[in-house]
Amino acid sequence: MFRTRFKKEIVTEFLPTVRQGKVRKVAILCDGMPSIPTKQGLAEFLVRRGYWVFYPRYRGAWESGGKFLEKSPVEDIADVITGIRKGRIRESAFGQEFRVMPDSIFVIGGSFGGAAAILSSLDRRVTKVIANCPVVDWNILGEEQEKETSNKSYPAYIREAFGNGYRLTDRNWNKLLRGDFFNPAHHIGELVSSKIMMFHAKDDPYIPWRQVDDFARRAGIKLNLLRRGGHLSTTRTVQQYWPRIRRFFEA
Repeated sequence: MFRTRFKKEIVTEFLPTVRQGKVRKVAILCDGMPSIPTKQGLAEFLVRRGYWVFYPRYRGAWESGGKFLEKSPVEDIADVITGIRKGRIRESAFGQEFRVMPDSIFVIGGSFGGAAAILSSLDRRVTKVIANCPVVDWNILGEEQEKETSNKSYPAYIREAFGNGYRLTDRNWNKLLRGDFFNPAHHIGELVSSKIMMFHAKDDPYIPWRQVDDFARRAGIKLNLLRRGGHLSTTRTVQQYWPRIRRFFEA
């Protein structure tokens, strides 16, 4: 994959499509957190289906500059979209220039990245989004932390487990506790349900399915609720349910 940098901070892997159709399509992939960037296979899957694919690292995560959660990850995705829509993408290593002028932009994210996908749907430039096992309300924060680590400080656990993979302070992490920062539930009345499709499994050990189901019902969002699957892999979900997702994207 090629690499570029948006806003001088957001390192983004990207691949041009191998077959350009009449409609020029871009897909942006949003990672979970914590996670290791491993969606290159999903990027290749989408490229073969006519999409340009951009795979950013959030500010303060992995190779990107800045501090994690100093800004909302939704701002990171918005800045990536702004950079893409300028039409010229310069690859970082050798300066090769690519041109892309998308007619449609799709955002795909899972878990933490599912929240980013849902909130990105508020951007008029985004056509549709897929949210896989998404966090829909950060009121689950205490329960989720207890399942991942016994460390009372989640940022301390992240720093210990991932080193500089995430430059995360307690102060920035605690923004999520406010309820108005990077929280889909806070914006439920603003969401356009026709732009969002969600997937979730009833046996997800981290994000309660009833909370996601209730959110989907209140927002009028299409939820594909699976009996089993655990904390669903976004790559596997997109590949397994691609005919359904493609029809949603093209409708």
